[in-house]
Amino acid sequence: MSLSLPLEGGCRCGAVRFRAAAPPMLTMACHCTGCQRMTASAYSLSAAFPSEAFAVIAGEPVPGGLKRADIHHFFCPSCLSWLFTQLEGVDSFVNVRAPLFDDTSWFSPFIETWTAEKLPFASVPAVHSFAALPAMADYEGLVRAYGEWAGAASSPG
Repeated sequence: MSLSLPLEGGCRCGAVRFRAAAPPMLTMACHCTGCQRMTASAYSLSAAFPSEAFAVIAGEPVPGGLKRADIHHFFCPSCLSWLFTQLEGVDSFVNVRAPLFDDTSWFSPFIETWTAEKLPFASVPAVHSFAALPAMADYEGLVRAYGEWAGAASSPG
């Protein structure tokens, strides 16, 4: 896995573009039925980036999806691609849909969540699997382990 920063990406039609100027904190696949329905697929793939390293550089994303008070999904207003998600009261990261980056060669999910809801045929090469979401107390260790794993994956030899 070789990561060249900054990473840039965007929606299907190109109306919204974004940039990540720091490495992801964690990569994941989510098998929950909500992600299945929002992606019309078996799971969603995402990467959590530090909030201060993420920026929308073109276009204006609009809220969509569930439109709940605790979770904010953002979409392209033109093609309706699901771009990223932010959690209310959690300002430290933005969860970006990883397949939307121009270069995805660096991406592999480190964790998979909601495996209790996954479709029987769905399989990803995640290092850690969780039947639901990991406990909040586990995220610090997962972020640290992802950093070590991603660093080892990008080292020669």
